Amino acid sequence: MANPTAAVESEVNSDGTACIRIHRPEAKNALNQQVREALAERFDAFAHDPDVRAVVLTGGDEFFVAGADIKEFATASAMEMYSRHAEYLWRAIAAFPKPVIAAVNGFALGGGCELAMHADIIIAGESARFGQPEVRLGLMPGAGGTQRLVRAVGKFNAMRMLLTGSPISAADALRMGLASEVVADSDTLSRAQALASKLAALPPVAVAQIKEVVLAGADLPLDSALTLERKAFQLLFDTQDQKEGANAFFEKRSPVFEGK
Repeated sequence: MANPTAAVESEVNSDGTACIRIHRPEAKNALNQQVREALAERFDAFAHDPDVRAVVLTGGDEFFVAGADIKEFATASAMEMYSRHAEYLWRAIAAFPKPVIAAVNGFALGGGCELAMHADIIIAGESARFGQPEVRLGLMPGAGGTQRLVRAVGKFNAMRMLLTGSPISAADALRMGLASEVVADSDTLSRAQALASKLAALPPVAVAQIKEVVLAGADLPLDSALTLERKAFQLLFDTQDQKEGANAFFEKRSPVFEGK
């Protein structure tokens, strides 16, 4: 793939999609500081790239991300961990305004599970295994695992995963709401890319507003969230894409959305 940055590779495709691949096979794609910085840089760049409308995030055929790199924190002090400010790097992914589809084969554990949960859609191969095993190291998730997991699968499923550290299968992840689809391992990336291409053809402003309102509204009282939804809905009537969509519907043709 083009544009390698450390152990993260990326490319932009002609259909308005981009692919970001973590490629650190010697460490099962474990997240170290270098990988986190490279991911943040790529997501920040694609957030401002008008040619990118949707992103696929993936690892290898055998593992997505097996966890954080234990070598980097095994003997660290609290102040050393604090001074790294890893939350700033995660924020570039959490605040990414365009759709992110995670294509997950193999292990997505610890930081890998947290990374997958930063996506908007998770396509899991049959081999995928999701888990938060930090408790087995005398730790707990530190990049959103305790918060995003409970929002995705509910308190009781989340507590079982967090307190035992035991991974779950792709089938269980789908049943619990931690995956959007489960496909054959050989189809994981192609399915994610096809879905990203479909999203990239939709009106970018409407897509961005849907993502923003869903994420922001989840932490608001219902009445406030509904107000946010209503205002965003009204705003879209000032876009050219809304008029193009309506005209294409009446003219029985495919719309061409320009993000205006």
